[in-house]
Amino acid sequence: MTEAAVSLHIGHLRKELGDRLFTRTASGLAFTPGGLRLASRAVELLGLQDRTIQEISQAGRGRRLMRLAASTLFAEHAAPGLIELFAGRANDLDVELSVHHPREFPALLAERVVDVALGPLPAGLPESIRRIAFLNYRIAVVAGANHPAAAAPPRLAQLRAETWLLGPSAVTDGVIASMLHRLDIPEANQRIFQSHAAAIEEAKRDGGIAVALSSAVAGDVSSGQLRILTGRGLTAGGVWNAMTLPSHAVVPAAAELTRFITTPRATQAMLRGSGVNVGHFRPSIHVTLWS
Repeated sequence: MTEAAVSLHIGHLRKELGDRLFTRTASGLAFTPGGLRLASRAVELLGLQDRTIQEISQAGRGRRLMRLAASTLFAEHAAPGLIELFAGRANDLDVELSVHHPREFPALLAERVVDVALGPLPAGLPESIRRIAFLNYRIAVVAGANHPAAAAPPRLAQLRAETWLLGPSAVTDGVIASMLHRLDIPEANQRIFQSHAAAIEEAKRDGGIAVALSSAVAGDVSSGQLRILTGRGLTAGGVWNAMTLPSHAVVPAAAELTRFITTPRATQAMLRGSGVNVGHFRPSIHVTLWS
């Protein structure tokens, strides 16, 4: 837009809203209280506009789309089974999954970028965000059957000297980060893999010790490929939550998911899911650069 067009639109807004919106000062522009409120609401308005256009388009094609944001640990281990079971109940529903740091959940929901956020509650979650706790999870430290740390309960000094094999959630999940902090594991001994499965596979080859979701390694522990290390501070727990906008603002598919996610069938699917039917899954691609 040209500068003149911007000025024209601002003039219309000022007249329509009865507020100057901003003033010019020696240091630049300063919002009025009304202008600050409009600026904070503008992103939400634009997101709602995009969502409306999308819903109209979907209705014309006879399809619905539900967009999920999830923490890395939930996305890798629990989301596939949940999406498989939930989307399989409705032939007209597609699900788009993207992975985010939990601290991004409130903004993603407020701006209507996603319909539901799944994972640990972020710090400072606004009261306006509805949250439903649906699954407790446990974190354990594991090592390959032939790793020295598996022979006997390791001492703290030994743990600090080991190579720790970690998935992406080590830098996004508060439970895992807190465990590493309490044990005082040096950053130099922490290796971040592109997935939790990759870290666990390296642990099976005795490349170090790994932090894993207990349910995800239960089969490997039963078969003897991995052993759970015992000792103070080597287990931790957390709660996964579903977060949405208030009931009056949530889309129907998201409201249905928040009811379904607390059922025994959903719990079983998240713990034992076999994957998602490609016809229902639309991955949202995000690239992360690691330094």
